[in-house]
Amino acid sequence: MFNPPKPQQIDGWVCVLERGTELEVHLEANFLKNEGIPVHILSKRDTAYSLTIGEMSSVYLYVPDEYQQKALDLLDSINTSEEDE
Repeated sequence: MFNPPKPQQIDGWVCVLERGTELEVHLEANFLKNEGIPVHILSKRDTAYSLTIGEMSSVYLYVPDEYQQKALDLLDSINTSEEDE
């Protein structure tokens, strides 16, 4: 009945991250850019409402197909280091 929103399919790009706020996605995107990975952010956030959950607030981070594994490894390393602290 209720299906979570899915990222759009973009030829040559793959979604590696989905969050409820643009700030979170921009932080991760800047990290990947500093590592030499091209990024694209797609925000489906409805700016008329201040929602950070649900279908009207999804923000997606895309990288080119060939960078998918490297990006996922780097994002995983961030999450792992945050858990260690």
